[in-house]
Amino acid sequence: MGDAYPQRIVCLTEEPTEVLYALGEEHRIVGISGFTVRPPRARREKPKVSAFTSAKIGEILKLAPDLAIGFSDIQADIARDLIKAGVEVWISNHRSVEGILAYIRRLGAMVGAADKAEACAQQAEQHIEEIRIAAAQLPRRPRVYFEEWDEPMISGIRWVAEIIGIAGGDDCFPELSRESLAKQRILANGDEVVRRAPDIILGSWCGKRFRPERVAARPGWDTIPAVSNGDLHEIKSPIILQPGPAALFDGLDEIHRIIKAWATR
Repeated sequence: MGDAYPQRIVCLTEEPTEVLYALGEEHRIVGISGFTVRPPRARREKPKVSAFTSAKIGEILKLAPDLAIGFSDIQADIARDLIKAGVEVWISNHRSVEGILAYIRRLGAMVGAADKAEACAQQAEQHIEEIRIAAAQLPRRPRVYFEEWDEPMISGIRWVAEIIGIAGGDDCFPELSRESLAKQRILANGDEVVRRAPDIILGSWCGKRFRPERVAARPGWDTIPAVSNGDLHEIKSPIILQPGPAALFDGLDEIHRIIKAWATR
C-alpha cells in the first residue's frame, strides 16, 4: 500500500519547512519560500517559489504539488490562485504560543508523522517550562517594547508578547498584541512608548537590520529607561517573527538572555 499522505508539498512560508525538516519529512517538500533560512540546507535543496505576499504561481504548478501550506490572511490571494488552479491549500492562522504548538501537531498529523510531531511539541513545551521557571527566579521584571517595524511603528504580535512574558518580561502593549493584523498594531506616534517607559527595547524589523541609533534619536525618547541605559537589542526576524519552532527555542532563548542580563546587573 502506498503512502496516503501528501507527497509534493509547497511551503509558502518558513514555518512548515522548518517543521517538516524537524520531523524528518523533508522529502515531501518540492518548493519553499525565498525567505527560508531554517534549516540552512533547505535553501540549497529546494526551489524557492514564493515570497510572503506574492508567489510564482506558474512555477508552483510546474512542481505538481498535492498540497500548498501558507500562513495568514496576507496570503489569501496566493491561496485563491492556487485553489483556482486545482491545488489543495492549507492556510494556518495561529497567533499564539499555544497555536504554534498545535500547528506542529496538526502538520505532523497531515503527513502521517503524528508521533514525531507530538515528541517535537512536547520538547518545545518542556523548553518553555524550563525558561519560565528560570525567569521566575529573576529579581525583577522589565517592561519590554517590541518593535516589528519602524515606519510606521508596529508593536509585537501575540506570540511575541507571550514569549516576552515567558522569558521574564512584560510586554508594553499587551492590548495591541491581541490584534492579529499588523495595521491594527500601528502606533500613531512615539509618545505612548515614552509614556509607558520600557526598560528594554527589542527590534525585529521584518527582514531589514534594526538600527538602535535611529530609535534612540526619536524625539523625546532620550527619557525612556531603555534608551538612557542603552538597552536596545535586535532579535533576528527568522527566530521570532515566524510562528514556528524557532520562536519557541532560539527566539525565546535570546529574549530570556537579554532580560536576564538586565535583571541581574
